[in-house]
Amino acid sequence: MKKVLFWTLIILFDVVLTLAILIYLFTYHPNELDEMKVICKEDPQLVSEGSVLTILNWNVQFLAGKKYVFFFDVPDNNGPHERPEREEIEKTLAEVVRIIKETKPDVILFQELDEGAKRTDYEDQLKLIWDKLPEYKCASSAFYWKNTFVPHPRVMGSTGLKLSTLSKFQITKAYRHALPIISSDIISEQFALKRAILETRLPTQNGKEISVMNTHLDAFAQGTDIMMKQVIIVKNLLNKRNEEKIPWIIGGDFNLLPPKFPLKTVYPTHRQYYNPQTEISILFDSFQSAIPLEWMLGEQQKKYYTHIANDPDVKGEADRILDYVFYSSDWQVLQAEVIQKDTSHISDHFPILAKFKFEK
Repeated sequence: MKKVLFWTLIILFDVVLTLAILIYLFTYHPNELDEMKVICKEDPQLVSEGSVLTILNWNVQFLAGKKYVFFFDVPDNNGPHERPEREEIEKTLAEVVRIIKETKPDVILFQELDEGAKRTDYEDQLKLIWDKLPEYKCASSAFYWKNTFVPHPRVMGSTGLKLSTLSKFQITKAYRHALPIISSDIISEQFALKRAILETRLPTQNGKEISVMNTHLDAFAQGTDIMMKQVIIVKNLLNKRNEEKIPWIIGGDFNLLPPKFPLKTVYPTHRQYYNPQTEISILFDSFQSAIPLEWMLGEQQKKYYTHIANDPDVKGEADRILDYVFYSSDWQVLQAEVIQKDTSHISDHFPILAKFKFEK
C-alpha cells in the first residue's frame, strides 16, 4: 500500500511539473527593462532643432473594424464574436493606411497591433501597414500579450498583441518598460496581458536624442489599484527623462477618463470601469497634454472624445476620452486634434494628431 501511495505521488508530481513547464513555455516572461529590436530601411533622416514633428497616436483594435462585438466588449464578457473576418481586416488595413497618407505624420504610435495571433491569421499587422508606407524608415515593437496557446474557451490558440512605433526619422534604440499586472492566481497571471511602455530614441542633428514613448494601460481593472500603480510608473519614467534633460513625447491608450470628466456622459453599464477620482490626474498635475484639459471639459468636449465602445447598447456613439499625448517643456504644440471625421468605422478609438515644434 505504501508503494502504491509513493508511486501515485511521484506520478502526480511529474504531471504537475510537466504542466508547470508547459505553461511557462507557452507564456511570455519579459524583464522589467528589455531592449527591443529596431528595424530601419535605407538611410533615415535625423530630427533637427526647430523642426516640426507630427505624431499620430492610434489604438487600431487589431485591424478588426467596427462590425463586431467581441466577447470582452460587453460588461458580462459574453459578446458574440471572437475574431474579425479576413475581408474586414483587409478593409480596415486599407482605411488605416488612407488616414496615415492623408495626415502625413512623422511618427505613428500604434496600440493593439497583432502579430502571430490566431484571431488574425498569425500575420504581422505592422508589416502589413509598413509595406504600404515606404516613406517610413524605422520601426520597433513591444509585445504585451504573447502566448503560444491560451486555453480560454473564447481564444483557444495563440495571442500576439503589441505596441508598435513607426517613424520617418531614424530610431537608434528601443526599450520595453514593464508595467505592473493585475494580481490573480498564479496560473492566470502567466496567460494575462503584460502591459508595457515602448520607448524609442530618435537622434537629432546636434547629437542629442529625443524619447518617444508609446503605451497602453490596463482595462477592466475596477476593484484593483493597478491603474494607480501603472500611472506612477509612467510618471516616474517621465520625471527621469526630465532629469536627464532628454526631450520626450508619450502617447497611448490610457484607459482612464480625464480629471473632472462628467461620468454621466459614459454609458451607465460602463461607468463601473472608472474611479470617480481618475488616476491620470497625476499626469495632468505634472505634465502638459497636447489637447489641454480645458478643451476636454469645455463646451466642445465631444470634439475630443476618443472612444466608441463596441457594446451595441452604446449605439455607436463616442462618449468618453481615454487616449492622450503628453509632452515635455522642450516642445511647442502647433496643432492637436482628435480625428473623428471619417474614422468611426475603422476602430473603437479615434486617432489623435499632434504637431510639435522642437524648441531646444
